Amino acid sequence: MAVKKYKPVTPGTRGMTGHTFEEITKSKPERSLLVPLRKSGGRNAYGRVTVRHRGGGHRRFIRMVDFKRDKRDIPATVAAIEYDPNRTARLALLHYADGEKRYIVAPVDLKVGDAIMAGAGAEIRSGNALPISNIPVGTLIHNIEVKEGRGGQMVRSAGGAAQLLAKEGDFAQVRMPSGEVRLIRQVCYATVGQVGNLDHGNVKLGKAGRKRHKGIRPTVRGSAMSPRDHPHGGVKVASPLAWQARRVHGVSPRWVSRLVVIRKPISLLFVVAVRRTANRYRGKLCHDH
Repeated sequence: MAVKKYKPVTPGTRGMTGHTFEEITKSKPERSLLVPLRKSGGRNAYGRVTVRHRGGGHRRFIRMVDFKRDKRDIPATVAAIEYDPNRTARLALLHYADGEKRYIVAPVDLKVGDAIMAGAGAEIRSGNALPISNIPVGTLIHNIEVKEGRGGQMVRSAGGAAQLLAKEGDFAQVRMPSGEVRLIRQVCYATVGQVGNLDHGNVKLGKAGRKRHKGIRPTVRGSAMSPRDHPHGGVKVASPLAWQARRVHGVSPRWVSRLVVIRKPISLLFVVAVRRTANRYRGKLCHDH
């Protein structure tokens, strides 16, 4: 796909870019695979805001995406490439030989009419899902399972691709898009290829209204709030020194750093090499905290 530029007829459209949607072949989704999306506005059961910057946005429906790829050894044909408002990637609508319809995350080279399949005996072709043990070393993969049978949980966003580096014993080494090298069991399934919609990161929203259409509300500085709404609120002097020494949740700032204990997450036990920006855990993988 490509990125289109808007003519600057208004201040908001100056510098604004958007998707051309030239890869989309069907405008309306498959009705049998839709579920209504109930929005919370960032509020919990008591009506209190627990997640900031959420609210509003266009009405959406959830597309039931097949991340498990558990329909094995049954060929399917790509019927359409569709837009999904809930994710950055595109979806591919599959028509299986037995009549069932399912959505999957669309890879780069997948087109309408292509035949794909999931199973240990599937070909090494973009869109096919296989156990990692059956995928050659060096292949680009996505929609990777962390635990067998749970479904793909990693590398599912637009343009994402991981690389299979090596196999040893029950585990395989996979380099993630972040540069992290992780151990994954070879019985886990993964899909061959790179996720589509590569130009997603090149789109410039251009105005605040497009953020509101996504359901994202503005970010307000804590120093601009009242003391009731934020620990930094209520300061009349617009200086960093005026609120730096304030207590945060009843704890003096000089004690905050001593109370924070960095523990190694369980997920880091399967990390061979940390990602490029993981300075927090760099050099701390050899001992517990």
